[in-house]
Amino acid sequence: MALWGTKDTVYSTGKVNCTTAGVLTKQSGSIAFTSGNGVKVGQVVTLATDGAGVGEGVIKTITSATALQLTNLNLPGAFTNVDYEIREKPVYTVQDSHHDASKIYGVDTTEMSVANAASGNARKYAPPHAGWVGITTYNDNAGNLRVKHEVLVAGSSISADSGDDALLPDS
Repeated sequence: MALWGTKDTVYSTGKVNCTTAGVLTKQSGSIAFTSGNGVKVGQVVTLATDGAGVGEGVIKTITSATALQLTNLNLPGAFTNVDYEIREKPVYTVQDSHHDASKIYGVDTTEMSVANAASGNARKYAPPHAGWVGITTYNDNAGNLRVKHEVLVAGSSISADSGDDALLPDS
């Protein structure tokens, strides 16, 4: 696979476990890590839990329909029974210290247009371009919300929307 693709979400069915060595296995659900489901070597797997943080790795090998071996790991520890998302985001962002793993978004042209038409704090999230965008938020010394954007890869062909509609709605 290239250094990045155009799909914000490729696959995210069921729950998985992941060791600190990057062995990702099915925990529950009807998981099928197959090419028919769009899963390919070189895609990024993002793991998320409510309390343990976020981890990522790049698919090195598809060992079976229910197991993957990850490389380029950014894992704070092992993960058990967690949600995950396979995406085509830029692989170099997995170990990027400038952006949290959960703060890089595949922004399509509709999300960009809706954000640009919004008002108030919702307007602050409007990225300057569609593509792969890092978004960082903070409060300034007066307590005002500030939003920084960094377009990592400009592109108008992002598809397969991720679950980011609270931040970047489609309508």
